[in-house]
Amino acid sequence: MKQEINTVNKILLNIDTHLHKLVKKIELLTYVNPINIESEKERFFASKYLSEPDFIYPNIDFDKFKLHKELFSLPIEKIEDDRIKSLYQDIIYFYSGLIQSIETIGTGKKFYYNSLHSFGTPTEKDVENAKFILHFDENLEAEHFKPKHSVLQTETFFKDYSKRYDFKYHITHSDRMGAIAMVLNNQQTLVLNSNHMFSDNEIGVLTNHEIGVHMVTTMNALLHPLKIFSHGFPNNVETQEGLSVFSEYMSGNLTIKRLKELAYRVLAVNCLAKGNSFSKTFRMLHSTYDLNKNDAFYITTRVHRGGGFTKDYLYLTGLSKIYSLYKKGTSLDVLLTGKVSIEYKSDIEYLQEKGLAVKPKYITDSFAENNNKNKTIDFILDNLK
Repeated sequence: MKQEINTVNKILLNIDTHLHKLVKKIELLTYVNPINIESEKERFFASKYLSEPDFIYPNIDFDKFKLHKELFSLPIEKIEDDRIKSLYQDIIYFYSGLIQSIETIGTGKKFYYNSLHSFGTPTEKDVENAKFILHFDENLEAEHFKPKHSVLQTETFFKDYSKRYDFKYHITHSDRMGAIAMVLNNQQTLVLNSNHMFSDNEIGVLTNHEIGVHMVTTMNALLHPLKIFSHGFPNNVETQEGLSVFSEYMSGNLTIKRLKELAYRVLAVNCLAKGNSFSKTFRMLHSTYDLNKNDAFYITTRVHRGGGFTKDYLYLTGLSKIYSLYKKGTSLDVLLTGKVSIEYKSDIEYLQEKGLAVKPKYITDSFAENNNKNKTIDFILDNLK
């Protein structure tokens, strides 16, 4: 009986390994970030916010058609466990959607529809939550919001913060990104925006967000026999970003300003979903909601890059779901096992029972104690619909 189980697992591991070889280059953020953001920002501002940016994207360095063909040729029918077979079917369709998204970057509507398929779009409830958050004010002149740290100084803060975790990763800088920091999962690399001057609050937010969750789940994922934990389960973006913003909250770094940023993203995605242009989305943020022009431009860029990238609304919905689990006393540890999603929590536990997954070695440091002291933040999170 033991030999039979080993044989069954060997078949699964072979399929999983082959799948890993096929999809290891599928990192959507690597391809969807424009390489000429700053020059297009200058041109857009010079046009009095009327011209549409002409973004340029990195070249795709894999054969898209061949990858699709090989992906659907994987013999998952040989997986005898129906529950695991169903999981791998979901994952293959998910990866196929990401490939379609990558191959249509910069094509306008084609990319937008693929983005919709992979990430969805805000509901009326999501938009109402965003508008609710915008009713609250914060002193934006506070010292911890002032930009004062260069990218090199900020790198030092990240290295110091990371001493609490027993893992190594790479740090690089880029002047070609819309975000101010991001983790490249497949490369175990943190990328910092060299064009940005970082505030104390941003460093607190980003260390707990990017390292405390994104790098933690990257490193935990490497410990499993199955590599699907590294490449990601379906719908993992909402869960992973929800955990990351929740880490900001638990560490005491989540502010009304930051929540408003997430709310603006929801409204920007909603504006995109209604068929509005880049310039109209920008003017909605800048004129209707009085967001400063630089922040409005970068949020609009995040949402319109590629032709319409809807994932940014998931930060707020993900936070709401994770906060709800926390209030119920539910352990979040299983969600730190890799790039996983709430919807597959029981499947992860099933894989752990089968010896095909392990419990997380690294636990987000901030989750051990609630250091949020802002009662207004608690009120907002408690009243999200």
